[in-house]
Amino acid sequence: MTTAMTTDETLAIGRRVIETEAAGLALLSASLDARFAAACDLVAGLKGRLICAGVGKSGHIARKLAATLASTGTPAQFVHPTEASHGDMGMIGADDALLILSKSGEVPELSDMLAYAGRFGVPLVAITARADSPLGRAATHLLLLPDAPEACGETRAPTTSTTMQIALGDALAVAMIERKGFTASDFRVFHPGGKLGAMLKTAADLMHGGDALPKVGPETPMLDALLEMTAKRFGCTTVVDDGGRLIGIITDGDVRRRAGRGLRTMTAGEVMTPDPMTCPPGILAAEVMAQLATSQRNVMIVADADHHPLGILHIHDLLRAGVA
Repeated sequence: MTTAMTTDETLAIGRRVIETEAAGLALLSASLDARFAAACDLVAGLKGRLICAGVGKSGHIARKLAATLASTGTPAQFVHPTEASHGDMGMIGADDALLILSKSGEVPELSDMLAYAGRFGVPLVAITARADSPLGRAATHLLLLPDAPEACGETRAPTTSTTMQIALGDALAVAMIERKGFTASDFRVFHPGGKLGAMLKTAADLMHGGDALPKVGPETPMLDALLEMTAKRFGCTTVVDDGGRLIGIITDGDVRRRAGRGLRTMTAGEVMTPDPMTCPPGILAAEVMAQLATSQRNVMIVADADHHPLGILHIHDLLRAGVA
């Protein structure tokens, strides 16, 4: 039977849960010691993979942690303990290590995996609240969760404890990111699709280069420059010197501002705006979008270190790619 509650009563529950879990995280942070650093040393030095495992809620968190590690440069894989007992133990190689999560450390399904680790000398990082549990005793690297109340009161469903597991796993993953010098450019290799993949694309990935890049010389008559702008359909054209270096840009706005002032008899060099905004090819698309938004411009010229234009990016290219 559901009990009716006022808005204030419901909000009070939500705040109490968040405050309880936040207090647990504060205890966890204060409890970190050299054992955490030793576990990080182990993972950083692995020649193989970190095999993450757990049962129930802890299993879901172990699966999430394996995905986080694998996507940030640390080879990792989730193996379910029950499946391991029926053949998947063969996935654990001689160069691998185990990371097993269990609040109680007494889950029967873990027994075969613990025995396997002991028999073959597989290093074992345990995240548990009980050092005297089978999991705690089997660990070569023990990461203890502090004694903190679950947020749900007497039902004691995993809440604070699972939040602490996630946070400790994330702490391990971020430590690996920083120790390995893993960058956004590395990250994009593992995230080619979706919104995140779009944000991690570079200017070179999305630019229009080669014959698609509008380009004229400073002595080009404006009538020919207008034809170039119309043919390439970016609403602008770059202006380059005899060495192919970018010296200016002509936009629709430049043309409108000079309309009626003898535009037909002028050259591109007379109409252009010098020193247009440029970016290097390796810059993230998200950074290009931010620069365009700040400057209130629609196009970015992609250029090399010697100021040779390589391509052009229109804000519509970024929006179509999902960068926003």
